[in-house]
Amino acid sequence: MDFTLSPEIENIRLRTRAFIEEHVLPLEADRGNYDDHENIRFDLLTKVWDKAKAAGLWAPQAPKEFGGLGLPAVGWAAMYEEANRSIFGPVALNCCAPDDGNMNVLAKVGTPAQKEKWLRPIVNGDVRSAFVMTEPAPGGGSDPGMIRTRAERKGDKWVVTGRKWFITGAGVASHFILMARTSDEPRRHLTGFMFHKDQPGWRIIRRIPIMGPEEHGGHCELEFDGLEIPDENILMKQGDGLRITQIRLGPARLTHCMRWLGLSKRCLEIAQEYVGRREGFGVRLADRESVQIKLGEVAHQIQIGRLLVMHAAWKLDQGDLARKEVSMAKVHVANTLHQAADVSIQLNGARGFSKDTILEWVYRYAREARLVDGADEVHKMVLARFMRDEGRDFWSWGAGNKI
Repeated sequence: MDFTLSPEIENIRLRTRAFIEEHVLPLEADRGNYDDHENIRFDLLTKVWDKAKAAGLWAPQAPKEFGGLGLPAVGWAAMYEEANRSIFGPVALNCCAPDDGNMNVLAKVGTPAQKEKWLRPIVNGDVRSAFVMTEPAPGGGSDPGMIRTRAERKGDKWVVTGRKWFITGAGVASHFILMARTSDEPRRHLTGFMFHKDQPGWRIIRRIPIMGPEEHGGHCELEFDGLEIPDENILMKQGDGLRITQIRLGPARLTHCMRWLGLSKRCLEIAQEYVGRREGFGVRLADRESVQIKLGEVAHQIQIGRLLVMHAAWKLDQGDLARKEVSMAKVHVANTLHQAADVSIQLNGARGFSKDTILEWVYRYAREARLVDGADEVHKMVLARFMRDEGRDFWSWGAGNKI
């Protein structure tokens, strides 16, 4: 496992760093560029998209034949970390959730016709997308076996009824990937469907208010009352829904971690700049041992997270599902992001609690990180099950579950 970046990926990483510095950080610095939900205004975003495309930094995860960079997962890790030095960085390069995960799964399992219809517009930036799985209790959340939204065959169509919620980006999405129950057969009860926002038979009940900040389109509650979907819009085959979730959610969780590492490093950057010039009681804060210990501990945790992420990315590139490795990275990096924001706010004092920096934005966002794509506790349970089933082989360096 040699994690030395190839010359191509190192070049992309450095160009991403320069692009964020020149074109994105200045937008972040002006509160007038934010929308009502604390994301970049969409009219400004489309202008940045043009610059990202011209710079050859567009859609790093998407296949080259569809206009992306076609990078391997280790390339994503290097680029996403640089992109999320800014809170607007990932969306500026078309590598933010949920589009990121949707592009990845469509590229992997979509038919040629499905890729043209559903994937290419997302890669182009013509439409946004959403992944529709989570349900209110007693429906499925972290446990997809509990999903109650049902699709029943009627003639040559599937008719969908049910309810979903906390569907990220649904408010602006045009293309949706939906997980629905099509049978009660264990492990084969779910099917993946695709539908367009203009199809009748569904509606957005509300945009759920959250602590914020929010992605474009928010987190929405949806109701399905007769949405009709033809067979041609089934993703993979009937009953393959659980496999689709594995193929999509594993890499999606890891790309969250890649981006969170960038934000964690930015928090330390802000803290280091401040303690380097702030004095108290005749001593520069950076010279106090207590401050050095705080910064050193966070730096330590960030580097552990980077190694966990790169190891998982490397395994994905070998064709492995990397379930253990992704769960380890997800737990560690989510908590590290929260720690980095918290420590940086503490060291900045009242300034950190204000909106003069992005620290309070990151702090609120970081609390969500321990919940999205599986709560900490769920991933720790996954690791415990692997350890129980594999025994000493849990620690093997070899290949695991292939896609």
